[in-house]
Parts: sequence; structure tokens; C-alpha cells
Amino acid sequence: MSELRTAAMESKAWPYEEARKLLKRYPNGKANGPVLFETGYGPSGLPHIGTFNEVLRTTMVRNAFHALSDTPTKLIAFSDDMDGLRKVPDNVPNKEMLAEYLGKPLTRIPDPFGTHDSFAAHNNAMLRDFLDRYGFDYEFASSTDYYTNGRFDEALKSVLRQYQAILDVMLPTLRADRQATYSPVLPISPKSGIVLQVPVEVIDADAGIIAFIDEGERIEQSILGGKAKLQWKVDWAMRWVALGVDYEMAGKDLIDSVVQSSKITRVLGGRPPEGFNYEMFLDEKGEKISKSKGNGLSIDDWLTYGPEESLAFYIYREPKKAKTLHMGVIPRAVDDYWQFRGNYAGQELKERLGNPVHHIHDGKLPAGELPVTFGLLLNLVSVMGDATKEQVWGYLGNYVKDADAARYPELDRLIDRALAYGRDFVTPTLKRRKPEGVETAALERLDADLAALPEGASAEEIQNIVYEIGKTGGFDTLRDWFKALYETLLGAEQGPRMGSFIALYGIPNTRKLIAEALAK
Repeated sequence: MSELRTAAMESKAWPYEEARKLLKRYPNGKANGPVLFETGYGPSGLPHIGTFNEVLRTTMVRNAFHALSDTPTKLIAFSDDMDGLRKVPDNVPNKEMLAEYLGKPLTRIPDPFGTHDSFAAHNNAMLRDFLDRYGFDYEFASSTDYYTNGRFDEALKSVLRQYQAILDVMLPTLRADRQATYSPVLPISPKSGIVLQVPVEVIDADAGIIAFIDEGERIEQSILGGKAKLQWKVDWAMRWVALGVDYEMAGKDLIDSVVQSSKITRVLGGRPPEGFNYEMFLDEKGEKISKSKGNGLSIDDWLTYGPEESLAFYIYREPKKAKTLHMGVIPRAVDDYWQFRGNYAGQELKERLGNPVHHIHDGKLPAGELPVTFGLLLNLVSVMGDATKEQVWGYLGNYVKDADAARYPELDRLIDRALAYGRDFVTPTLKRRKPEGVETAALERLDADLAALPEGASAEEIQNIVYEIGKTGGFDTLRDWFKALYETLLGAEQGPRMGSFIALYGIPNTRKLIAEALAK
């Protein structure tokens, strides 16, 4: 057994803990095909980070399983695009048009954006574009395609054969009024095209024929060929059985669904997949992120202000703990990612397997380093105001040896995001106040001490000066001095290590900031 496999067998990192469930499921490998991982997506609204989260975390478990076993694997990203549209999302155009199609399958509703054949096709394309951009290894699957091309036919007939047993699982979980109309099978009306929520009668399970009332008329119709879909929990179970799904995780809000679908899977003669329930992402107000509301962040929102790796880092950490997801978390995620990436090379194998970047990059970390933090970049561009990328590189030359884009390509890409984040979220909030009391004398002393420094003074030398003034300048605590620096020079309540910032911004420019503060 390789050193990596031995360490992975003992690692407490959650992807390895999950992968060991699959190893226990198939200790001698899976005989009838690859170990199948699945993620589900409901394209009733635009994809958001919660959607991407599931594919990323599942991929991390899949990669961890590869370290433990030589058994082949496959990941299916499954879109529930046969679902009927229950309500019009808040964050799409042409809402009036969509309202005319309520209840119809998402693949049979025109695209309100006018770019694809259907609303589902548009949202599916957005998801696939991002998954492709990130480099995921997956097979996309459409519920509509699988229902209509016969892939689910045998499993659908099995649902009809076990119809009463499935009802016995589901009915006790429903309210009395819901029990009266509940059906595991949802026929699609030949008259209106709507996915009907009506009781059905099984006429011929082996032929797939049911009967139901549609607009007062009794209809006999096949459930094959896309003429019906299954109720959600039954659909999930049927899919697990039909495809042979071995692993699927789900949000905490679906714990009950997992329990019921697992029972139905056993009724259908299958084995429920392994998996776990992760906590939900919350918006800035602490509310669950919703595709239809469009609250929280979109994938493109994050990538405008932070790189893909920072998003992956944020998603990796503590999957069973609820986390807020808003613009304010991006800078910390960027810097934390780079801190862990910087630590990786010097770590023992056991520590590496617990390092988030190992799972983000599947142990194959890219070359490169980040000579300044994202937080420091944000401080720089915010003080600079309406800066260009070239100007930022000019300032970086004060602090970083051989500072150029060819040497630091990841920093070059990060500058674009820092400029955008600073412009949109930092600069509008800055408000420099007038120094008060001992702060005035301390700033005058800082100005004089900076003027006396030789050209090329290091960040550490500058930091020592700042620190000494804070200790001897009449402040109650060092924190009061640093807070005064941030509020009078930078216009913010928090800020960077001042020695690093001054070295980066340049002593002459910093002295101008001090002069402006003292002139207030």
C-alpha cells in the first residue's frame, strides 16, 4: 500500500472520511461498472453558489476515493428539468410570459432570456459553462432526456408494480388533505401540458399504463416516453435505482427527503447511496439562499471579485456548519487560501491531507506565489482611488522585487479583482476623520520619522517606528494608535499591517496622507 493510501486511510479530513464509506460499501471493488457519484440540480432558477457547492464537494470526495481505491468512478450532474414551474423567479426578465407557463415542465417553457430553446436549457447551460470553466470531470444528465429516451422505463414500471408499497411509505408523512390527492406518479396533461398533481390508477404496470382525471375526463395514458414524471422523493429513489447511484450528498433541509427516498429505494429493490447532509449557505441577513429569490451571491458575483480557488476554499471548510455567503467574506477567503497554499510545501504528508488546498487541487498544486496579501492590495487600491492596473504594478515595485505580471501571473489576475472590489465595496465606504488629542502629535512624529528613513527602508523597519510611537505616544493601548491610523489615513475602521502598507504605498505618498490628515 502506498504512503498516500496509508495516510488517506487514517486522515480526518472530511473527504477521506466520506470516501471510506464507499470503500466499506465496495471493499473488493464494484463489479458492474464504475462507482457512481451524483449531484442534483433544479433549474427552476439561475444557478448559484449552492449549486456549484454540491458538485465541488462531491468531486472532493471522488478524488479522495481515488486515493483509497483503484476502482473507476463517474460523476453525473443531474438536472431535474422535467419539474413543473411552481412560481416565477424574482431574478429573471419577462416574468409575465413565464407566468403563463406555470405548472409546465421547465424544458417546455420558453427561455425568458431569449437565448436558448427553453428556460431549463438556459439554466442548464449556465451551470455547465461554469462547471466546464472550473474543469470538473462530469457527465451532464437531463431528466427530460432520460424520461423520454427510455433510460428510466424499467424503473418506472417497477414504481407502478410497487405502487401501494410506495404509498405506504409516503402517506404517513403527509397532512390529511395532501394524502387525499397524493400520487407517486405525476402525469403530464395531454390537454394543457401541465404536470398534474392528481390521484392515478395503475391499469397495467408492465405496460406502464395509468388512468387519471384531467379536466373532468378520464384519461388512460402511458407514463413512458416523457408523458409523466415522478413525485420528487419517489423520483430521487427511482433515479438511484435506475442509475445505480453510490454516493450523493444533500443539504440539511433535505434530511427527511433522504430518509423517505432511501425507504422507497429499498422498496424498489435497490440500495440507497452513501452521503451526508451539509449545512446551508445563508445570505447577509441569515436567510437561506434561494434560486428563485436570487439572494446571496451568484457564481459570477464571486468570480468578479475573487478567483475560483478562493470560492473552492470557502466551500471546503466545515461543510456541516452554516455559513453566511456575501461580498464581505471574499477578501478573507482569498487570503486564507493563499496562507494554506503557502504552508503546503513545508508540511508532512498527514498535514497535507488535512490542508484544504490539497482537496481543492487534488494534491497537484500549481506553481506560483503571492508576494502581497489581497487585503493589502485592497488597502492600496482604495487609497489610490481611480487607479489603473499599471499604476498598481508601479506601487508594487516599492515592495516586491522584480514586480511584474510575467513573474507573478496570479497576482496580476488578483489586481483586476482588487480594483473591482475596491471600487464597488471599499472606496464608497471610506471616510477619513480629523485626528484628535494625542493622535495629532503622533502623526507629526510619524511624519518626521519617515522623513528620516533612508531610501529603500524595509517594511519591518517602518513597522518598528509605527510600533514605537504607539507605545510611547500617549495612547492607552496600541490598538488605539492603529485604529487612529486606519481612520485618519485610510478612512476605515480596520486596516493592514502599517509597515507593509507604507512600504507598498511609498514613504512620500504616505507623508502626503499624513499632511492631508493634519490639515483637516
